[in-house]
Amino acid sequence: MADILITGAGSGLGRGAALGLARAGHHVIAGAEIWPQVRDLRAEAERTGVTLDVIKLDVTDPADRAAARRHRADILVLNAGVQEAGAVVEIPMDRIRRSFEVNVFAHVQLVQDLVPPMLARGAGKVVWVSSAVGIRTRPFIGVYAATKHAIEALAWAMKGELEPRGVRVAVINPGPYRTGYNDTGVEAMSQWWDSSTALLDRPDFADFLEHQRDPREMVEEMVRVIPADHHSFRTAWPQEMRQQLREFESQVWDETT
Repeated sequence: MADILITGAGSGLGRGAALGLARAGHHVIAGAEIWPQVRDLRAEAERTGVTLDVIKLDVTDPADRAAARRHRADILVLNAGVQEAGAVVEIPMDRIRRSFEVNVFAHVQLVQDLVPPMLARGAGKVVWVSSAVGIRTRPFIGVYAATKHAIEALAWAMKGELEPRGVRVAVINPGPYRTGYNDTGVEAMSQWWDSSTALLDRPDFADFLEHQRDPREMVEEMVRVIPADHHSFRTAWPQEMRQQLREFESQVWDETT
C-alpha cells in the first residue's frame, strides 16, 4: 500500500478520491485549503470509519507547503484548482494570475519540494489532475483551459525527464461532473462582469451545468488509477469522451481563420 499525498481534497473529486483511496487501505495525506474543510473531512472520516491524515494545504501558502514536505509521498496527486469563467478579452488580469498561481505555479513548487526524495529512492509517481478542457478548449473558459493546457505540457515533459529515474507521471482528464466546481467557476464571473460595460454578451451556461454527470464514476476511476502499477498515461473519463477529444484535436489542425 502506498503513501499518497493529494491536494485539493477538501471538496469535490479530490475529497472523494482521498476517502476512497484510504478506504482501499492506502495511507492518504489529504490536503484541504482551509481549516473548516480540514475539520469537516476529519469528521467525515471518523464518522465513516476511514483512517486518513488531513492537513491544511493551501498550495499557494509557503508555510503550508513546508508542512507538506514533512510527509513521505510515494504518489503525489496534484488535484487542487480554481476555475474562472469569462472571455479572454475582458476577464480581469488578477483572476488570470490567480488561476495560474493555484493551478500551475504552486503545484510546480510542490513537485520541486516532494519529487526529489522520489528520485533519491528511484521510485514514485506524480499524477496531474487536468481536465477535458486541457485538450478541448471551449469559449468563455479559455483561461481555465490555458492552465490545464499548461499542466498537460508539464506532465508530458516530466514523463520524459523522470521515468528514466523510476518516477512515473500520468494525467487524469475529468469531464463535467456535478461536484459544484463548475457551478462555482461560472458564478465567479458575477463578481466582475457588468452588462453595462461588457464587451461581449454573457453566455448561457445553464445547459452545460444541467447535464453534468454523477461524480461517483470519476472518483471510482481515480481510486483505481492513482495507485495502479500499469495504466495509460492519460485517463480521460467518461469513456465516451475520449473519441470527442481526439476529434477536437483533429479539428484544430484543419480549422481555418
